Amino acid sequence: MMNQTVVISVNTAWNVYNFRAGLIKSLIGNGYEVVVVAPEDDYASRLTALGCRFIHMPMDNNGTHPGRDFALLMRYLRVLRDIRPLAFLGYTIKPNVYGSIAAHVLGIPVINNIAGLGTAFINKSLVTHVVKELYRFSLRRSRKVFFQNADDQRLFMEAGLVRHHVADLLPGSGIDLTHYLPEPVPPLENRPFRFLLVARMLKAKGVEEYVAAASIARQQFPNIEFQMLGFVDKANPDAISLERIQLWEKNGLVRYFGKTDDVRPYMAQADCIVLPSYREGVPHSLLEAAAMARPIIATNVAGCRDIVEHELNGLLCDVKDPQDLAAKMLQMYQSSAMERYAMGMAGRRKVISEFDERIVILKYLDMIGAISAARVKGRENPKAVST
Repeated sequence: MMNQTVVISVNTAWNVYNFRAGLIKSLIGNGYEVVVVAPEDDYASRLTALGCRFIHMPMDNNGTHPGRDFALLMRYLRVLRDIRPLAFLGYTIKPNVYGSIAAHVLGIPVINNIAGLGTAFINKSLVTHVVKELYRFSLRRSRKVFFQNADDQRLFMEAGLVRHHVADLLPGSGIDLTHYLPEPVPPLENRPFRFLLVARMLKAKGVEEYVAAASIARQQFPNIEFQMLGFVDKANPDAISLERIQLWEKNGLVRYFGKTDDVRPYMAQADCIVLPSYREGVPHSLLEAAAMARPIIATNVAGCRDIVEHELNGLLCDVKDPQDLAAKMLQMYQSSAMERYAMGMAGRRKVISEFDERIVILKYLDMIGAISAARVKGRENPKAVST
């Protein structure tokens, strides 16, 4: 029987479980065996509970050491040679580059997903040039390269990093609309108005601008509460330290909740969700907020503006501008409860029509099905030329 194994590789098991669980369940339900290849963390056991196999793949996610990256390429070659899967699905930079190269060497069809460009593209440097060349080399033989927003797709095509006919657009990672449901906003009597930032505690997520804007806004309205939810990634050079966050808390600027496996209770208690990010693929936290019918404030950058329509389901602010962010937060605070409710419901309608995760899953199933059919046809007709 033909190998019907699909390998999914991402830089953390946490990422796979939180953003690809629906895809994994659908692949298994359609008769494929799924193997997840990622660095092991607390979420690896949850992935195996979904019915897939997990293989630990050590990975220096934030480094660019040539020796370690070459060792990663060799590990991918060994794993993929042993499995010989039907297809390799890559996400995040290292799996997209080194996993794809290994798969191409072995003649395994590759489907890439470019979920945002990360700090290597945001901060222009020699590393930016190196990353672009690695992408150009690793994507050149891919069957499909999915992008999560049109800005990233255009950037890659104009730079010649991907062939036009294999590039395609996905609505982010999609959102499970049965899991994230609208909830009524608690009445404002006897409680502060609550803004909530949901993100990894990184500078590129606009955490510093959020805190600076909170300081500005609180000078006019001390009863506003500014909350933050998300984990501190100590290994990331862009991380905000826990000590710094605790100092902000001590000074009464923010309330920090740490990390969670379920954002819904926190979003349900918030009046508005904020993400002042420098650049995104399509941020999942904003999809979650919109699905729960919460108004949003985000920066007018790639990824964020795919979700936020200014003054329809939220407000857009200037990037790296605490003054403008504070002005938009005060605009939201001073709007009526009915206006905020209308924004929230407009956001829910938008994710229903554009960001349902079933759209994402069907695109993957169609692509993998086409690869499987081409392989069957190739075996029936040995002279068939593979594409």
